[in-house]
Amino acid sequence: MTDAPTTAPVARAATAGEVLAGYLTAQAGVFLRALPQAVGEAGSRPGALPASAQAADDLLRAVRRIGGALHTFGPAFDPVWAQESRTELRWLIDLLTQEPGYRRRSDRLLGAVDSLADTAPDGAGMLAGHPGAPKARALLERQLTLARTRSHTALLQELRSARLHALADRMTLLAGELPLEPEAAAEPAVALLPRTAAALAALVAAAERLPWQRSAQAYAGAGLHRLGAAPADTVPVPRGAGDTADVALAADDAPWLRARILVKRARYALEVCSAPDGELLELDRVLGHHQDASDAAATVAAAARTPRITPATAYVLGVVHADQRLDVEAARYAFGRQWPALAPGLAGPAAVASD
Repeated sequence: MTDAPTTAPVARAATAGEVLAGYLTAQAGVFLRALPQAVGEAGSRPGALPASAQAADDLLRAVRRIGGALHTFGPAFDPVWAQESRTELRWLIDLLTQEPGYRRRSDRLLGAVDSLADTAPDGAGMLAGHPGAPKARALLERQLTLARTRSHTALLQELRSARLHALADRMTLLAGELPLEPEAAAEPAVALLPRTAAALAALVAAAERLPWQRSAQAYAGAGLHRLGAAPADTVPVPRGAGDTADVALAADDAPWLRARILVKRARYALEVCSAPDGELLELDRVLGHHQDASDAAATVAAAARTPRITPATAYVLGVVHADQRLDVEAARYAFGRQWPALAPGLAGPAAVASD
């Protein structure tokens, strides 16, 4: 159970400014050490900066934590500087996550096609022997490789841009003279606790608004992988008919994607106060799985609108889309299984925020 933030972790520092300066100086140091390595690795070849690259991982973690601290504890900083910094950090997060995101989508979707088309006698997939499976796999691989290459090229350009150099200068300022508001910085360190409690309360409120009744049962998504061969002449959905469905699915996913953002903000706020965040880390992992499946489903839906693909290929893409949407539902179910035990411990700090 995640306990409410206590005064013990922050009491060792005299002021809120000292706590924030110590935390952000450490994160800025990680940023500045990782940046030259990330720039160098990105210049080698496409795929040299995936999510598994240590420098990229360190850089992304630091950027997210700095941005989270600036958001949660915003009143403690110079407002103009804080808003400009958050904008630039968001730009860098979007840039750093594109190529690894395409890599994960490629692994997920190609793996799904291979599993669904598995012809093992003891567990044939729904697409076992289906003539559209090889073409669908090749289409997905081609489109995702192209998208990943383009994102890598964009990354190369931006990692050597004046904009990134300006952001590095901001991080150097963090590691030296943090632009704090004097009055807020001079408050006791425990003054940070209501802001942390507010971040937790925002997560609790967002979770309470999720459509829990629709994720109360697990979906047997694995069944698609062992149902046996499907007919090859199934008629695909007419072109254009999926556009409305895409919009509806994006709207359906949005509250869960928002919940993941709030989980991250709550985690980072607890880090600032040196409070444990292990349960939130697990929630973040589950919601990350949800987002990966949602993104993969959107990618395969777009691939299904490729001009002049055969009905057999379109059918296979439809099955893969359904497989990914089942994974979305499975992640929601997993989140719902964890949340009831966690929510009371997170809701406790809400009273602090309202005092």
